[in-house]
Amino acid sequence: MSLLLQNTNSSLPEFPWKHWIYDYLIQMDISETVAIYLNMFLLLIALLVIIFVVDFIIRKILIGAFSQFAERSKTNFDDLLVKNKAPRNMAHIIPLLIGIAFVPGVFADFPYTEAILEKALQVFAILLTLWVIRSVLNTLKDYLKTLERFKDKPIDSYIQVFMIFAWLGGILSAIAIITGIPFIHFITGLGAISAVVILVFRDTILGFVASIQVSINDMVRIGDWITFEKYGADGDVIEISLATVKVQNFDKTITTIPTYALISDSFKNWRGMVNSDGRRIKRAIIIKQESIKYLTEEAVRKLKKIQLISEYIDTRQADIKAYNTEHHIDKSLLINGRNLTNIGVFRKYIDTYLNNHSAVNKDMMIMARQLAPTPQGIPLEVYVFSSDKRWENYEYIMADIFDHLLAALPYFELEIFELPSSSSFKEWNSKK
Repeated sequence: MSLLLQNTNSSLPEFPWKHWIYDYLIQMDISETVAIYLNMFLLLIALLVIIFVVDFIIRKILIGAFSQFAERSKTNFDDLLVKNKAPRNMAHIIPLLIGIAFVPGVFADFPYTEAILEKALQVFAILLTLWVIRSVLNTLKDYLKTLERFKDKPIDSYIQVFMIFAWLGGILSAIAIITGIPFIHFITGLGAISAVVILVFRDTILGFVASIQVSINDMVRIGDWITFEKYGADGDVIEISLATVKVQNFDKTITTIPTYALISDSFKNWRGMVNSDGRRIKRAIIIKQESIKYLTEEAVRKLKKIQLISEYIDTRQADIKAYNTEHHIDKSLLINGRNLTNIGVFRKYIDTYLNNHSAVNKDMMIMARQLAPTPQGIPLEVYVFSSDKRWENYEYIMADIFDHLLAALPYFELEIFELPSSSSFKEWNSKK
């Protein structure tokens, strides 16, 4: 743009028309001072009229041409150019060049004002260039977001980074023009204040580095469900920008997280679960230890009536009797030899029940396991994956499983641990 401005200024060095009005006024016996000011004023009005007329015509032509082309083309890129006002901003370039070219002639008798206006127009040229760049980049951003392969990419971050450098270069160029210092010398002098610049743009620099790492390592995409306990975020990522990541929580609130926090702190991304074939159910029932016991013959006969485990009990009982008979085990005490326990049979019941549950993914892990004893009791954990990963249905499936298991506990003469309530103390006092 600066080279173009220099060429424009050099193309009209003489301006033979600059004193036409002045000469005419002098012939009419008007004083020289008044003639000079009227000459400048009338030329300025003429220049402004020409600029506004040219700007209006070019703007109408460009916008009309882009709009007609957008209607006929199959891609929506040109539609987005019109939406982001790229043709409108481009239309101002030629009127600006006309102003820069003819201002020296209009203010030929006012060199100080001419110098100020030339600098002002050059600064405006830089600003207009930035507007055009921003319009094109916003158009590119909107267009890429319509493409499936770019929907989950942090396009906003890259556009913001480029615009930051563009604005920084534009501001430095404008300062160099205003102060009259050559741009190269001006940039060289900035080395002395680089520490201040880094301090001022600390968050921007951190966000820029973080956005690159997030993108390269594919840590977060737009649409991912993430949980970030430090910032109270639990929901879907709706925007990734240079400085922040916006998460829409499930209660529809918006949490804003610094982009660099994604690489400096720990968070959970649920994308792996969403892309898998099931969602994990991992929850335990705590069994009272004093309710765990060996099964008597009578208890075994009762449990054989439960269809899911009747075959298992028959098989296990036959193996146990054969072992005990072979080794001459004294069964007057249940502890001797091999025996069935109510918690062991219940664990087998859980396993069989889960394998027959229609909402459980049979191709993934299915396990009922006993965890280490705690002061409250023995945790009996269900580890399984639901076929339906949608939150509402997932919660329903998990509740359905544990509703059944909790109701099944008394059939195995097991009790669930529960802290005493006020009614428990009242009952104890009444018995006392």
